[in-house]
Amino acid sequence: MPDLADLYPGFEAHNIDTAAGRIFVRTGGSGTPLLLLHGFPQTGVMWHKVAPELAKTHSLVIADLPGYGWSAAPEPGRDHAPYSKRAMGEAMVRVMEHLGHAHFALMGHDRGARVGYRIGLDHPGRLDRLVVLDIVPTMAMWHGMDRSRAMSVYHWMFLAQPHPLPETLIGKDPGFYFDWTLASWTRDKDLSAFNPKALAHYRASCAVPERIRAMCEDYRAGATIDLAHDEADRAAGRTIDCPVLAVWGASGIPAKGESPLNAWRAFAPEVTGQAVESGHFVCEETPEAVLAAVTPFLAQGR
Repeated sequence: MPDLADLYPGFEAHNIDTAAGRIFVRTGGSGTPLLLLHGFPQTGVMWHKVAPELAKTHSLVIADLPGYGWSAAPEPGRDHAPYSKRAMGEAMVRVMEHLGHAHFALMGHDRGARVGYRIGLDHPGRLDRLVVLDIVPTMAMWHGMDRSRAMSVYHWMFLAQPHPLPETLIGKDPGFYFDWTLASWTRDKDLSAFNPKALAHYRASCAVPERIRAMCEDYRAGATIDLAHDEADRAAGRTIDCPVLAVWGASGIPAKGESPLNAWRAFAPEVTGQAVESGHFVCEETPEAVLAAVTPFLAQGR
């Protein structure tokens, strides 16, 4: 990818080897460790509006997920396991161990939140606190897939189609596809919430064929192995053993249909949370409201 503006001045950059390949992270701030995980179709850059305030009280670790941004893109597997949230979560745990954090708080948006709650289920005791931004669990999404939801999240079905169908269609004009996707998920249905320098990062990553393949593999995993993992944990009665806060956009997808808090109680019986006046990209559309919601929660420790 080309040289791009640094939206984290004063932060350190690291490339950390894991079983999922080399993971790119930025670190900065001081205090208790907080891992920040982005979603689709973005990179760790998405936290740039909230990171300066969070860095006053936390040692931030801002990662690019496997296949996204500057991190390595694992070779796809026939069962999509390299892009399962379990595999991504294992990589993030190793990243945090490498940086000296045996346990930590985690805040994730979109796909990053799915990695976050999978860590909470697979690695009891690792997470001190978990914040999930603008999602409900994968199982709740698929089990509740009616006509209305399918129209809102058509990309879940589209990106999960067999290779190379979605990759080929997106690859014809990736700039259009990803700009349209970003704009369509905001409250105002445009790109005005995004810093142009951040948009340059997202566009650069999304224009690379291996990244497009990785994003599709992420969603193929979501439709298969991730769903199976959720269902198995639900059947076994497993729940996340740390406090969980859910924050969602009042104009976002989770706000439609069943209460997001009801959906989260399957895995986090004591979940708390609230809506903020935003579309899907809460940290860029309304960063002040996100900080007001999450800061008191994160300050409580485990």
